[in-house]
Amino acid sequence: MDLLSSAGGAGAAELSEEQTLELIELLFFAYRDFTSDPDEILEGYGFGRAHHRVVHFVGRNPGIRVAELLDILRITKQSLGRVLRELIETGFVFQKEGDTDRRQRLLYLTESGKDLAQQLAAPQIDRIRAALSACDGDAHGFYRDVLFHLINAQDRANVRRLIVKPE
Repeated sequence: MDLLSSAGGAGAAELSEEQTLELIELLFFAYRDFTSDPDEILEGYGFGRAHHRVVHFVGRNPGIRVAELLDILRITKQSLGRVLRELIETGFVFQKEGDTDRRQRLLYLTESGKDLAQQLAAPQIDRIRAALSACDGDAHGFYRDVLFHLINAQDRANVRRLIVKPE
């Protein structure tokens, strides 16, 4: 099964409320630890998680429009403006006018921004790979499908378009 499928998993409806709450708690703890390594790196720059998310999505989508980034992050224009200003002033992000619409602001990482993105991703890549290696079967496919189906149904097509990169 891949991100393009929508088949349901067998046995999910059979989970008790307690089993489901256990998964919710595991998700909270996993997220806490998954973000802890990048948080330490970001702290050294005086940055927070919003900076991380901007660096990540600009790095994965060079030339992304500010409006698209706002849609992805679901933060206010004011919050994004503050974070972007800091990333631009510190030399991690730069913006260009759109080729056809000069009102558009297209965002790119600088070389320093690319280095920061790699620093932030490296411990998370290691953590995901280690976790998947510790599992049986097609852990990657199963984990990917569970995460994908945690996304609001009306947002899945946009997320699929954003994250499925041509090979």
